[in-house]
Formats: sequence, structure tokens, C-alpha cells
Amino acid sequence: MPHRTPRTLVKTSMAPAAIGPYSQAVHVGNTLFCSGQIPIDPATGSLVSGTIEQETERVFQNLRAVLKGASMDLSDVVRVTVFLTSMEDYGQVNEVYARYFSDTLPARETVAVSALPRGARVEISCTAVS
Repeated sequence: MPHRTPRTLVKTSMAPAAIGPYSQAVHVGNTLFCSGQIPIDPATGSLVSGTIEQETERVFQNLRAVLKGASMDLSDVVRVTVFLTSMEDYGQVNEVYARYFSDTLPARETVAVSALPRGARVEISCTAVS
């Protein structure tokens, strides 16, 4: 049987619990693969409603919490995927994004999708390396 790299599942109460059969993040070696976060308030389990900026802020708060659960932070992020239900929100999401990634800009793609879980307008996933 081939040798497998050990995996550690990340689970923190500071971010929303997974709403399906997946982990908040998986740590393999020095790389952390964070599942997509939507704007769910971890205290209430409810989707944050409001402006796209408010939704994006909540998404970044959730991502920071998952990263912290793996003893990492946004400066460790090397790749980001942004999912939007409307590319018309691209500019406003970028404004919030720029506040979280000002010095160390990770690689990124932004993808338009027809829908996201729970009616969210934005979802963001990332990969981080320690």
C-alpha cells in the first residue's frame, strides 16, 4: 500500500459548521485547503442579509476563523476562488477583498455561478501554506 500524507480536519466553532458532508478545511503537510465560506453568522446559523459588502465581510470573517483554527491567517493564503451569482457585484466585492489582502496578494479567480447554497450571493474558498 502506498504511503499517504497525513490529513488533519479543521473544525472551529468560530466559523459556521459545514452545511453538508465536508470539512471546514483540511490540513495536508504545510498546506491548508479551506472549503468555500458563505455569509453565515456562526452564532445564529443564519445567512447574513444586506448589501453584497456586508455579505463579503462575513465571508472573510468566517475564512479568518477557519484559518485561525489551523494556526494560520490571511497572510498565509496563496490562492483564492470567488464565486458570485452576479458579476455586477464584482466591484463591491473587490473593495472588501482589497481590505483583507493589501500587501500579500494571492492568486485568484472569480467565477460567475447561477446559484449558491442558502441563496448567498458570494462564496469564497482559499488555499494557504505555512
